[in-house]
Amino acid sequence: MSEPMLIYIVAGEPSGDLLGGRLMRALKERTGGDVRFAGIGGETMAAEGLQSRVALSELAVMGVLEVLPAARRIFRRVAETVEDIQCQKPAALVTIDSSGFTWRIAQRLRKAGSTLPMIHYVAPMVWAWRGGRAKRMARWYDHLMALLPFEPPYFTAVGLSCGYVGHSVVESGADRGDGPGFRRRHAIPDDTPLLAMLPGSRRGEVGTLLPIFAKVAQRIADTHPNLRIVVPTTANVADAVEAALAAWPLPTIVLRGVAEKYDALAASNAALAASGTVALELAMAKLPTVITYRINPITHAYVDRVVKVDYANLINVVLNREAVPELLQYDCTPEKLAAAVTRLLDDKAAASEQIAAGQEALKVLGYGGVSPALRAADEVLAAIARKTQRG
Repeated sequence: MSEPMLIYIVAGEPSGDLLGGRLMRALKERTGGDVRFAGIGGETMAAEGLQSRVALSELAVMGVLEVLPAARRIFRRVAETVEDIQCQKPAALVTIDSSGFTWRIAQRLRKAGSTLPMIHYVAPMVWAWRGGRAKRMARWYDHLMALLPFEPPYFTAVGLSCGYVGHSVVESGADRGDGPGFRRRHAIPDDTPLLAMLPGSRRGEVGTLLPIFAKVAQRIADTHPNLRIVVPTTANVADAVEAALAAWPLPTIVLRGVAEKYDALAASNAALAASGTVALELAMAKLPTVITYRINPITHAYVDRVVKVDYANLINVVLNREAVPELLQYDCTPEKLAAAVTRLLDDKAAASEQIAAGQEALKVLGYGGVSPALRAADEVLAAIARKTQRG
């Protein structure tokens, strides 16, 4: 009796881990369970049976200067992962986002002569910046799975097979949280304002944003004296977040786990969040949000020079307008953030307008349609079949 097909999956940060976990579940469904996995991931992929060969916290680094101190360790992990793939001989390699880490693995395998089917999940934003990356990908990968409907032409134009699968966040369950249950469990009265603060999933961004968020919370509490704070976290930063929040003077709940997070979002009145995929979860939860971010000034100067789009938040990119407030870099101040969040807490019309805009954008991203994870699983299996037929 032959062993189940082995698929090697590599995610380099928590958002990729979520995609990887859902993809693993979908591949099990499509193959009737006749599949096994190896690779690198986090808590979501572990829940689907992956024994990660590297802790995700080692790899979740963002920013030019932020990456430099970790470069030697990351390059060592690349070499070790390539060696492991060559030893295990999987049916396919699926890398997820995190191009600084995952692309190096694909590149080294190709240079070593590997004919392994290689699939990348999450198209780089060549429509936003660094368009030359499409040609680079075409040299290493057999197939690309895009989250946005307008992305495939950028890659098929340079000879890389690319399919639109939809954004996996639309099947996250972020729209099914139990808000009343959360408030009951944590003894939060219905008329008490609850603010969700999401400082990110990387240690660097958490370290930068949490001190700012503390000052924001204090300013809002001056006009909303009963304010409660809830801070959902990911496993790789949870300890750091809990340590930082121990000194906060306001009543604050730190959460671990996705289910509790979605209950918290459903219970909250507004959110302040680091820019990232979580903005889509907040839109699904119909939670009015202010998006913010701050990076090293040198990194920001470079990014600001090369980025070709006007918005950081995907809701705004899809709608081509600032439906969700973005206060980035030099606008990421306690004064401006507190004012923007307070408006969403107090102005029901502004909150309702943002909620409606979020629903509009989510439909473009596949909300309410076929599961993006199942579509992605089908594309992975089709790419393996094509490679097998070609020999």
